[in-house]
Amino acid sequence: MNQEHRAGFVAIVGRPNTGKSTLVNALVGRKIVITSHHPNTTRNPIRGIITRPNFQMIVVDTPGLHKPKTLLGTRLNAMVSENLESVDAALLCLPADEAIGAGDEFIARELISKRQVFIAVTKIDRVKPEELMAHLAAVNSFAQKVGLKVVEIVPLSAKREEQTELLLDLLSKALPLSPSLYPEDITTDQATEMTITELIREVAIEKLYEELPHSVTITIDEMSKREGKNFYDIHATLHVERDSQKSIIIGPQGSRLKDIGMGARAAIETFLDAKIYLGLHVKVSKEWQRDPKALAKLGFIER
Repeated sequence: MNQEHRAGFVAIVGRPNTGKSTLVNALVGRKIVITSHHPNTTRNPIRGIITRPNFQMIVVDTPGLHKPKTLLGTRLNAMVSENLESVDAALLCLPADEAIGAGDEFIARELISKRQVFIAVTKIDRVKPEELMAHLAAVNSFAQKVGLKVVEIVPLSAKREEQTELLLDLLSKALPLSPSLYPEDITTDQATEMTITELIREVAIEKLYEELPHSVTITIDEMSKREGKNFYDIHATLHVERDSQKSIIIGPQGSRLKDIGMGARAAIETFLDAKIYLGLHVKVSKEWQRDPKALAKLGFIER
């Protein structure tokens, strides 16, 4: 092992829709987290593993911290707090094209006790240079106002991969001296079935537009590989909260569900590097976002 080899965990935190998931994918170098313009797309802390000769960094993409309106929202916030307790550093994402607000201040105060805090000013491709300079000054004033000791403030564009390597280098220096914590040939510790449910949900969110993106969750009912072939049979259920939502997701003559299936199949085949049969079923799990038993059954467990 390199004498100076470092390894550890970095939590990526921020309000919903601040570019956290896009940044994780850029840092890891491949898509491991679904992205969407809809806020609160991430529902589970997902670990991306970045292995370089002198460090191994596990970046934890967390759900966006927000004022919860449902029990699901409360449990997502709890997941973020749990993950912050056990990391070596935290990265707060503040988008360059949005004013800093009360939500950012709430999250920043959660980070005050952390020794290694970084700020990523995301989405710099959306603003002019003079706007970025003004925003960076505002970010610096904000950190001082809330008493946040920040190691570095890094402006970047994950979409264009601008300054992402610089951010990696800076974050790696905050990790403790340690051998690698995971096998060096993997990029996530997320189970294959979990990734598949997320890929289906990403397409569902895209196809459903503004109608019911957060009322949908996915479970895998069955997954098997055909003997002697690079071919999988996958059966999954899309859970919605009301009968009216079931009609929306199926669409006229099943057209919308068919579109979701086609898009998801292509994404899953790329992920698995295999051909698949994908069977989708829609089920009404009444008010699942507010029902403790339903949430537990769907994997959102209170710890």
